[in-house]
Amino acid sequence: MSATLVLGLMTFLFLFFGYLGVPVAFSLTAGVMIGAAFTDVTFAAIVQKMFDGVDSEALLAIPFFLLVGELMSSANVVQRVINLSLTLVGHLKGGLSQVVAVFSMFFSEMSGSTTADAAVMSRTLGVSMRKEGYDPPFIAAIIAAASTIAALVPPSITAVVYGAVGNVSIAGLFMAGFLPGFMIGFGLMIYCYFFGPEGIRRPRATFGQFTDATKAAALPLMIPVILLGGILTGWFTPTEAGVVAVCWIMLVVIPMLNPRHIRNLPRDFCYAGLIYSLPLITIAAATAFGWMLAYLRGAIVISDWITSLAGNDPHLIMLLLVLLFTIVGDFIEPVPTIIIFMPLVNALTDAGSINPVHMGVVLILTLAFGLITPPYGLVLLMASKFVGVPFSKALKAALPIYLVFLTTIVFAIYVPSAILWLPKQVMPQAVGCFKNPSGSGYICPS
Repeated sequence: MSATLVLGLMTFLFLFFGYLGVPVAFSLTAGVMIGAAFTDVTFAAIVQKMFDGVDSEALLAIPFFLLVGELMSSANVVQRVINLSLTLVGHLKGGLSQVVAVFSMFFSEMSGSTTADAAVMSRTLGVSMRKEGYDPPFIAAIIAAASTIAALVPPSITAVVYGAVGNVSIAGLFMAGFLPGFMIGFGLMIYCYFFGPEGIRRPRATFGQFTDATKAAALPLMIPVILLGGILTGWFTPTEAGVVAVCWIMLVVIPMLNPRHIRNLPRDFCYAGLIYSLPLITIAAATAFGWMLAYLRGAIVISDWITSLAGNDPHLIMLLLVLLFTIVGDFIEPVPTIIIFMPLVNALTDAGSINPVHMGVVLILTLAFGLITPPYGLVLLMASKFVGVPFSKALKAALPIYLVFLTTIVFAIYVPSAILWLPKQVMPQAVGCFKNPSGSGYICPS
């Protein structure tokens, strides 16, 4: 059987099993195993590739970041961060919807998981919004959209996977993701102010109330400071940062703010491990699928097709990749998408002389957008289930919000200097800069 037919068979089987409700990891594995039967590749080689996919020290950051989010939510510490968000923006039009965006910008820097953000906000702010009369489809849409910020800002699990698989600086992706992440957050606030529901207008918080709320949330808010400070100063790697954050919560935050929760720590550890098994098995299956795609020269074919249209124009290459990832991201979660298409991404990054960190941020942003688009839209689907509304109604409410994401994606593509400004200032080596041999400072590629 020709390579094209094998690739077509693998893709068909993956989509077919996925349509039947088979989990993504098993759908990918089925397509790979059956496709391999028509090639010279042995099943033992496929199993080895699956193991190679998870045999990465950088991926150890994921369970620790998941544990951070689980400890924060189960210990009810997040309510303090919500109260701080209320004092900041609760008085604006659409009060609680504004709080959703601000809280997500805070909590995303602790959990790194879009699904964790969606679950926490649906169970806390979603309930409060319903009590205040917000339309349930709008609640699901705004919570899902705000949750995607976690895919961009540190400690983004998506960025960890992208950096580990693509051999791109994870710290550089963290720094470069700040601007688009906050653009989405503030874009959602602007949308809610001009086009969202009125909500209950609260009185503006006094300086004393803001000070009290800040003091109450100070210990949880130290987590982003620990994560970023340690990574930027070089004291520890992203994986070690996750360990330090877990220790901070267990030894300081929980004993001081909710000591009764200490007895529930074993349950939190087990639950975080259970959650980690889902992306881990998906990474293994996607690695095998991506290796088969490269073995059958599928990545080269797609790369040649894109370069035939775009030439060496970096902007056009990224626009075509955004189109491809938007379509693929509608059906597949970000982690397997990154792993499967990384050979293609690396080839096109070299062809367009694109900074790898810039390319990574654009594609991660696109995959975050895919989390709220049909027909899959994992985060929107989760939020609609938590809120208790049909997915179709939540999708209709989310359509106008797409403009925020599309604007941010276009900005990220055409203004790389803004995206790379922060990493160039704090970690120039992460974006390819090198020390000036004839003097002080760094020389960075244009």
